[in-house]
This record gives sequence, structure tokens and C-alpha cells, in this order.
Amino acid sequence: MTNAQGAAIKPVLRISIAILALVAAMFAASAPAQAETPGGVSTTTPEAETPTAPPGKAILVRGRAIAPADAPPAVKKVIAAANKIRTKPYIYGGGHGRWWDAGYDCSGAVSFALHGGSLISTPMPSGSLAGWGSAGRGRWITVYANGGHAYAIIAGLRWDTAGTTNGTGPRWHKSLRAQASGPFTARHPAGY
Repeated sequence: MTNAQGAAIKPVLRISIAILALVAAMFAASAPAQAETPGGVSTTTPEAETPTAPPGKAILVRGRAIAPADAPPAVKKVIAAANKIRTKPYIYGGGHGRWWDAGYDCSGAVSFALHGGSLISTPMPSGSLAGWGSAGRGRWITVYANGGHAYAIIAGLRWDTAGTTNGTGPRWHKSLRAQASGPFTARHPAGY
């Protein structure tokens, strides 16, 4: 090989190495840092690139809730858990026999989210959620429940299986207004 041919190959080699390094960095950045907990619910390790919403209120980005920057770690974990099942279908009784299910009903979806933040250890039906935790609205999380339905307001977004045009099942909603009728009892986890 002549010196001219060798000189022409060096820029190509440098570009190829740069492209490979870029691809490797993309794969490393896209790999989720998750660990399985004994209950089967994955927990996400906080990362520097994790997007956050402005202080005090979560935002919706393509159906996924983004936690506020100032939310306590448990609240961020509740939001992350809910995001994991946000496209599952509604199935009556779903989420009560096991944490990971083919679909979720209202209280199964609320239970799954709360379990993600280590706020409950077993799924609860809506009637039980009406007596769970502390009375009244919480600063970060409020569960509204009665004998027939349950939903939650988490960092300013409604987590509910009712009132969606994007299919049935657990979904985030900007509107805080309940789509189900009837009086609800407001409950919250102590400190949240």
C-alpha cells in the first residue's frame, strides 16, 4: 500500500471508530437501570438524564407521567410504577391475584402504583382503599375510593381506569374530575 492510500484510509478509520463509539453510547444510555424486587415490581434507579417536570406538578408526555423535580422519592416511584402499566387493558379483578397481570381494574391499578412506592404490600379492592391510609387529601397523593370505584390524584394528575378515549384501562389524565359517579372518600399515605 502506498503512503497516499494509507493517508486516505486514516480519515475513514477515524469516522468508523467515531460512529461505533456513538452507537455504543446510545445503547448504554437506552438500557434501563432496573432491579427486580421480591414482589416482582421493578424499581427504576434514578439517573441523571431522567426528565422531571417543574416543581409541584407532574406533566404528561405522550401518555406517560413525568414526575416533578421536587417530588419525594416514593412519589417518583409511584409514578414510575403506574407508567409501567399505563397501556394495559381494563380487566375486572385485574391486579388483585398478582402484581403483574394482563390487565387491571381500577383498584388493581391504584394498588400497583402505590406498591411501586412501597406504600402498600398487597393489592386492595376499592372498598378497602376507602379506609386505607390517613383521612383527607394529601399533598402528593390522594386516593379517592368507594365500594365501586377507586382512582388517585398523584402529583396533580389523575390515575384512573375511567374517562379515557385512548382505550380502557389504567391511564393518566390531566383532568382531575372523576368520570365515575358517587361520593368518594379521600385518603392519603401519611406524609404524602
